[in-house]
Parts: sequence; C-alpha cells; structure tokens
Amino acid sequence: MLNFNLTYPDVQINLVSFYAVFLRHRDNYRVFLFSLSKNSTIYAACMKKDKPIVVIKVGSSVITDEGGNLNIHILENIVFQASQLFEQYNIILVSSGAVSSGKKWLKKYNKHLTKRKAAAAIGNPLLMKEYSMHFLKHGYQVAQALLERQHFASRPQFLQLKETIFELWQNEIVPVVNENDVVSNFELQFSDNDELATLLAVSFNANVLIFCTSAGGYKDGHGAIIPFVEDVDGVIRFLRDDTSAHGTGGMNSKLTFTKLAAGLGIKVVYCGVQDDDSFIRALKGEAGTTFKARSSTLNERQKWLASGSITIGSVEIDEGAYKALQQRKSLLLVGVTKIEGAFSASEVVQITIPTGEIVGVARMRFSASDLTTKRKNMMVAHADNIVIF
Repeated sequence: MLNFNLTYPDVQINLVSFYAVFLRHRDNYRVFLFSLSKNSTIYAACMKKDKPIVVIKVGSSVITDEGGNLNIHILENIVFQASQLFEQYNIILVSSGAVSSGKKWLKKYNKHLTKRKAAAAIGNPLLMKEYSMHFLKHGYQVAQALLERQHFASRPQFLQLKETIFELWQNEIVPVVNENDVVSNFELQFSDNDELATLLAVSFNANVLIFCTSAGGYKDGHGAIIPFVEDVDGVIRFLRDDTSAHGTGGMNSKLTFTKLAAGLGIKVVYCGVQDDDSFIRALKGEAGTTFKARSSTLNERQKWLASGSITIGSVEIDEGAYKALQQRKSLLLVGVTKIEGAFSASEVVQITIPTGEIVGVARMRFSASDLTTKRKNMMVAHADNIVIF
C-alpha cells in the first residue's frame, strides 16, 4: 500500500515501498519519479507528456464576409480543423471578428476609438457564442481570454496567464484569445492581432505560429504562393502596401511579426482556410508558405523580455556596441549615441542602430536622465537583460 497526498506540480509521498507511478489521462501520461530523503519521505516531480504548442491567428478579413458579417461557413471550417489539431497539439486560437460582429448594431458606426470599443463589447459575446456552439460539436469547450499589453509587460501577470492557459489545456478546453478592446489604452494597445498572436507564440515558446490568410500564403511578384522562405528579408520585395478590409492588419503587419517569431526560433506558416485540411497540410509543408525558424538559444525569460515588455523609450547604439551585444556582452554607456523617451531605471527600451532599425530590447539599469550624468565606461544594461533579434 502507498499512502500519499497528491498536489500538483510537486508531490509528497510517505514511503512504504514504491518506485514510480504512471497515471494515464486519455492519451497523456503523468510520470512521478521518486528520490528518497533522510526522513523516509519521497518527493516526486510531476512531469506531463507535453503536446507541442501551436498558436493560430484568424483575422477579420478571413472570418467575415464582404459586408463585415461573420462568415459562419468559414468559422465552422476553422473550428473543425482546430479540433483536429487539438488532438495532437495544445492550441491557442487568436481570433479577430468581435468589432466586425458588433458594429452593425451601432448607429452611424465609424472607426472612432469609442465606436470600436462599443462594437467590441457587443461583438465579443456574439463571436464566442459561435465558437462555443461549433467546438461543442467536436466535444470541446472554449474559454475566452481578453488580453492587454500589460499582461505581457508584467512578469507576474504573464506567469498567471501562462498557468491559466496550461490549466485549460489540462482539461482539454480551447483558449480563444482577443485583445480587450473595451478597456485597452490607445497608446498601449496592440497594433493588431498579428502582434498579439506573435507575443503569445514567443512567450509560450510555441512550436508553430499559423497565420490564416485569405491569400492562402505569401505570394511572389507573379501572384504564385512561395512554399518555403529561408529568410524573411529575402522576400520583402514582394510585399504589397495593403491592409485587411475589416481589420487593422495586413500582409505588411504579418511579415513584421513573422520576422520576430522566426528570429526567436518559431516556425511560421501562412495558409488559407477554404479546405478542411488546410492546417494539417500547411504544417506538413504541403500547402501555404512556411517560414524557417532560426536557431535560438534564448531562455523563456529572455523570450518574454523580447516579445512582451512595454517599451517606452529607445537608445541608439554605435556599430561597435552592436557587435558587442551580438556576442552577448553588456551595454556600456560609451556605445550609446542617442537617448529617446523619459524611461525610468529597470524599464525596457528598444535598441536601435543609426539606420533606425530596431535590433533588440534591454532592461536599463538607469533612467534616461541619469544616463546623461554617468561615466562613459558605466554598464547601463547587463547582458542577461538584453535580447538582440
């Protein structure tokens, strides 16, 4: 007999005679490995056979018709495919469509911020009603998460978010995520859901980020879908200056965040939603466009720092400092050529080079005003708090 009290993630078991326990929950196994302590008590670390993580982003132009109304046929197909993936992957579904769903109920709707907030307040429950109804047909319940940038900027808040999402996955519930448009501060809101999906993919260390597009992939100058992209910079010349009809993003936005995600070790896939096997074929490289993930040695905290922190200022650095940071060195004040923004000590700022390109982020040891009084050989950001993209 084994008499024990079970807690998660750590387990304390009073020893009788036992080496390991395997608990089976559907197709996943939890394994408890034991080590004997001096007082004949065994402490066990609980490990779950983790599924790979996939973040799926569905934009307004994909999920709505020409009139801006929800396209139920497309939504059903997205749910069907997501349900198939959920058997093999932990998924986060980032879905636009709340504003598009709610705006028809407002008199004289325009894109004024207050109108958008009101449309989102109306549209969110309408959108979730559809997702809930159709996921239940496949045996899955959904949970809604309305997020703001501050949930990523604060490490404790982000860890609470992460624990909640993992709890939903443990219970085979699909998280459906959108920005909390109703209360989001204009200055701190996400540029669009492409950014939100990317932040989730990077900070959750996802294996794949899927962007659903009406184009079905990323196209070359002749309108043909490019099946595989080694380097994002190599296909920028094919970019068209457009935005989605009913959203705030477009291919320009997707490419920006694709570069960030791929640079941080996440495979990015663009695919359509017309076929009932688009997601699976795209994951196999048989449809859409796959952007190669670069090798990344960043730990989870560094990925969170790179993706989720609010940046309220920037420092421009010279060529020598840039080379040093690429070699995982700390940033010295002598390498800083320009300071912008009124940031405080311990806040995160963007790192730029003279061309204006943003090359990384850093948590600064000093405020912007203090930097003007420090010695040139002073370390202003430690290597552990710097991430170069």
